[in-house]
Amino acid sequence: MDLSLIQKDILITLITLYQEQSHPIKGEEIAEIIQRNPGTVRNQMQALKAIGLVDGVPGPKGGYTPTSIAYEELNLDGSEGDYDVLISRDGIPVKGVTVSEIDLTTLCHPDVCHALIKLIGSVKVFEVGDQITIGPTPVNKLLVRGEIFGKDEVKQSLLLSIFEMISLPKKPIRHYMSSPLITLGSTRSLSDALHLFNAHHIHGAPVMDGDKLRGIITLSDISRAIEDRIPLDTPVSLVMTTDVVKAPADVHLYEVITRFKEREIGRLVVVEGDTPVGILTQSDIIRVFPSL
Repeated sequence: MDLSLIQKDILITLITLYQEQSHPIKGEEIAEIIQRNPGTVRNQMQALKAIGLVDGVPGPKGGYTPTSIAYEELNLDGSEGDYDVLISRDGIPVKGVTVSEIDLTTLCHPDVCHALIKLIGSVKVFEVGDQITIGPTPVNKLLVRGEIFGKDEVKQSLLLSIFEMISLPKKPIRHYMSSPLITLGSTRSLSDALHLFNAHHIHGAPVMDGDKLRGIITLSDISRAIEDRIPLDTPVSLVMTTDVVKAPADVHLYEVITRFKEREIGRLVVVEGDTPVGILTQSDIIRVFPSL
């Protein structure tokens, strides 16, 4: 079929939104994304419906859905299980758009690194000069950051000047954590904690009651206690942080990195089931991945 540029734009956006939301898509939602008049989108939808590329669903919760012919027309695989490679602007994922291909066009150039970014979705939501982040990709966990210097609305692609490419660590955090785990009993004193920190060159340790994790005590906690004139023979259980950030040992490192920033912490406890098995600190992450 010989589809017009706007018809391809509408169809690609419809398929992308339908895969994300799994319910009929309103014409107004498509119009907002591709920056077209809703009446124009409705008129084009009637044409696409007439040639069998979309179905209309009536009712308050109705809208439009793509047909299998639409996927074939755009050479897209409509099967489930594909990984959506996100594209973000200013740290916020762009709605209705994913990346299907990254083509490094100047790989061998000594001074520049450009890429052609093919999208599933509309390029109209992007402007030249936008700084974007793509990824992580499913296999190599590649993260690409750069600035848009051009776009091709016919091929639904962006021209990107890349200033950073990172392959995120793919192993589970058990490979990066510090172990065996150094802990303190809940009845031990702040003085005991300081001796433990000094002996092992650490700045924090989980607090345990037998096999139960009760909290975590850090050098910062003890410093605040000293400023508040709390005696060093005080049990650590009275000073420790009880809201312990934990992560399963089999979670990937890149999945927990954001927790350090969001929770403003310097370490988290690694667990298998309910049992603490190690500790992961910012220093551990920096040693593995200095550019973070």
